Amino acid sequence: MKFEEQLDVYLRARFTLLVLVTFEEERALQTIKAVCDRTGRRCLSWDAADGFQWLTTASGAAPIARDPLTALEQIDKADPNTSALFILKDFHDAWTNPQIKRKLRSITQRLKFTKKSILVTTGGTHIPDELKDDAVLVDFPLPTAADLEGVLANLTTTPGVKVNLTPLGREKLVQAAIGLTSAQAQRVFAKAIVTDGILDDRDIDLVTEEKKQIIRESEALEFYAVSETPDDVGGLGVLKDWLRLRERAFTQDARRYGLPSPKGIALIGIPGTGKSLTAKMIGGLWRLPLLRLDIGALFGSLVGESEERTRRALHLAETVAPCVVWIDEMEKGLSHGGLDSGTSTRVFGSILTWMQEKTAPCFVVATANDIASLPPELLRKGRFDEIFFLDLPTQDERREILSVHLRKRNRLTADFDLDALSAACEGYVGAEIEQAIIDAMYVGFNDGQREFTTRDILDAFKHQVPLSISQRETIEMLRNWLREGRAQSASFRETTEAENRFVRIQLDLRPRS
Repeated sequence: MKFEEQLDVYLRARFTLLVLVTFEEERALQTIKAVCDRTGRRCLSWDAADGFQWLTTASGAAPIARDPLTALEQIDKADPNTSALFILKDFHDAWTNPQIKRKLRSITQRLKFTKKSILVTTGGTHIPDELKDDAVLVDFPLPTAADLEGVLANLTTTPGVKVNLTPLGREKLVQAAIGLTSAQAQRVFAKAIVTDGILDDRDIDLVTEEKKQIIRESEALEFYAVSETPDDVGGLGVLKDWLRLRERAFTQDARRYGLPSPKGIALIGIPGTGKSLTAKMIGGLWRLPLLRLDIGALFGSLVGESEERTRRALHLAETVAPCVVWIDEMEKGLSHGGLDSGTSTRVFGSILTWMQEKTAPCFVVATANDIASLPPELLRKGRFDEIFFLDLPTQDERREILSVHLRKRNRLTADFDLDALSAACEGYVGAEIEQAIIDAMYVGFNDGQREFTTRDILDAFKHQVPLSISQRETIEMLRNWLREGRAQSASFRETTEAENRFVRIQLDLRPRS
């Protein structure tokens, strides 16, 4: 149901106290006025600076009230048989006063027998406990593509503004601004115009970059402009095949075919095997915005602040959808204990519920290193489409990883003995292989800036102590988790077959009874 329809239903049902959560006061008031004009309701707004003001056509003198208590008294005195909506701006600042809170509660109860309603605009969802039974929280949605098209149209019709947008460019420009408020979008479009004196298809990237900065201000979400492709990730053949099969999953063709949007995947495994890089690669492969959800940034010091940040971040992700939501090292953020009065438990519950119930096409990529810290309800079916385990790379994968990092540094792979290198780094993860190449480059650079060689990389491997040795017990515990069949291997098929052979060998070696 659209907001306009929802508001009309609430008013006709005589809901007496509505709390509208929005930072877009101007657009919200315009929308409310349109609803009241269409349905023949009177509408007045009140704030501490200007008192009562008519929002719809004036029907006599507006009541006089300069303080919140007097404003409530004037609402109570208004004609009970006239349909009217009273908008109280920033009134959440006043309801911390016990006298005003009591007065609001009493009036709200009496208005049930009238045609009057009160609507409070606020930027947060916190409501005093005494008012929770009488108040109804209503979210004012961010502007749709059609709304942003209207913002762009108003701006481009301004005299002196030069526009050279193709129809496709205009559509992409509006899509790039989805997730912004109307005021933010107007500022971004205006900046694009004054930057080079004209609004054209080249400004799409500028709008995207500005959007990146604005989303970062939400504290818990960070916008990534991804450029990684599957060629930038060595190995993980099974995972790449799974992703390519779903590359068109968010298209209208998929919806018409009857396919649901994929929910997400969990990437579990050994540190340094490319879990974070894979999350970035998915955004690039599917050409979707990548939003990193920083769980640690969700927690605030004020009562209810953490839950509000969580709600706002998830709502923003849905507005930007279709998108990829990346939750990195989720075991650290979701380790919910009992030392914070249940705040982390409530945040964790909100995220779990959203992952299960969301209808917006937000594909969740959750990464974790420590399986033991993950609650069992997180990994059950329904939260994720698949759980992938990223293991130590096979020799073929190590060869591919070496090639990726050599090409990234503008070196020809033919100049190196990849067979010898891939054999020498058995037990090394991708991050350790990359670091060995960097160490070899330092050797060559400090030796007269000569080209580094296969020998330099082999020497670098010898000086490293890989995780598979320094953290042998932890790595073995993680690999046992895969052998027990709790996840699907993300590597080439041969890895899975090798693990199956390993299990069979272990079974054959067990003592016979």
